[in-house]
Amino acid sequence: MERRTNWYKLDNAAKIIPSTVRGANTRVFRISCELFEDVDGEILQRALDETIDEYPFFNCILRRGLFWYYLEDSSLKCVVEEEHLPVCSALYLPGKKSLLYRVIYYKKRISMEMFHVLADGTGAFSLFRRIVTRYLEIAHDFHVDGDFFGAEIASLQEMNNDAFKHFYQNVKGLKQLKSLSSNHAYQLHGETDANNESHIVEATVSAKAFKKLAERYGCTVGVLSTSIYIAAIIDTMSTAQKKKPIIVSVPVNLRQYFKSNTARNFFGVISIRFDPIDFDNTLDSIIKVVSESFKKQLEPERVNNTMNSYAALEHNLAIKVVPLFIKDYAIGRFDAAAKSGVTTSISNMGVIKMPAEVTPFIERFSAFMTASKEQITICSFRDKMVFGECSAFTTHPTMLNLCRRITAEGIGVEIATNDFDIVPDKQSSHEVKK
Repeated sequence: MERRTNWYKLDNAAKIIPSTVRGANTRVFRISCELFEDVDGEILQRALDETIDEYPFFNCILRRGLFWYYLEDSSLKCVVEEEHLPVCSALYLPGKKSLLYRVIYYKKRISMEMFHVLADGTGAFSLFRRIVTRYLEIAHDFHVDGDFFGAEIASLQEMNNDAFKHFYQNVKGLKQLKSLSSNHAYQLHGETDANNESHIVEATVSAKAFKKLAERYGCTVGVLSTSIYIAAIIDTMSTAQKKKPIIVSVPVNLRQYFKSNTARNFFGVISIRFDPIDFDNTLDSIIKVVSESFKKQLEPERVNNTMNSYAALEHNLAIKVVPLFIKDYAIGRFDAAAKSGVTTSISNMGVIKMPAEVTPFIERFSAFMTASKEQITICSFRDKMVFGECSAFTTHPTMLNLCRRITAEGIGVEIATNDFDIVPDKQSSHEVKK
């Protein structure tokens, strides 16, 4: 990323985001931390104020340029509020000068919502974990060993770096993006919210039990999660619908493959395809296909092509010179076509690590990402593995089938939701404020 006085170019993954905001898909994601105690709003404000100084890039506003959107430094202050808006409400409103993240709380839960142009989940978690840690330090009057975050601390230049630009190689990366629209995937259906609000369901299982289940099936936790999700989708399909493939989009954290300390977007996407007609009513039949697809698409050469496909947007001369109002229209059409080639998305944030001093005060973490139809985000903390579904739909048959399949494997599921239509089978439930 290049900086000119007080403005920043959007990273390559973020360039298409403002043009793809539609209805309930506000392109806002939520990260939450549930404590064992009620949250003090004043202490949370102090924790945010002290932490954000280390991440000044997040205090930007989004502007429209002639050819691209860009970020501009802002003196605006994020004011902590008790939660009162619908989940993942829009943060970017054209023509309005506003920050692109919010920090809110409700009872025992601290949440941060962020517009995806600022960062991906990994980058946002780096800020959120520091806010939660500082909150607990102040609330309980202790100090965390500086060595815990010491290994993660990077310079402002490193955190603000556009890693796509840094690692880009001049190849025909746009070809991979265009290939998405050539697929004709099965599409999830349901009644959408009349007010374009997001609906969330949070399913919590034992992380240890789920890992043991993955070992029993001879696969990774990521492969097992994706496979169960595909099986849950098949459970909702009619015989006629099974003629179309299920294609699941899986974001990949590129920091695992390219050495980068960026706090901005740095991810790619792989597509997992499964044909329902190949399902023989056993999870093994799905796991075999998904495992092989993960292995093949996460080969270094494939990952490098994925990274280049995003960076190619900036380096394509034909795209560069097109005015922004035309880009908005064209990218919106392209995004809609690409979505027809994807059934849904599942993202695994992995294990959330926190300092030993604060761990006893935290019950779980969860994450949600808005989507035009449905997306599941997974994260684990201690023995709490949380599947967070965010959907434009008012009913949740796929998520309920996922829970049923997990309980059928002998693992209990706890459900929380901001809806009132969930009738779990043998699971306990509690309500999350809408």
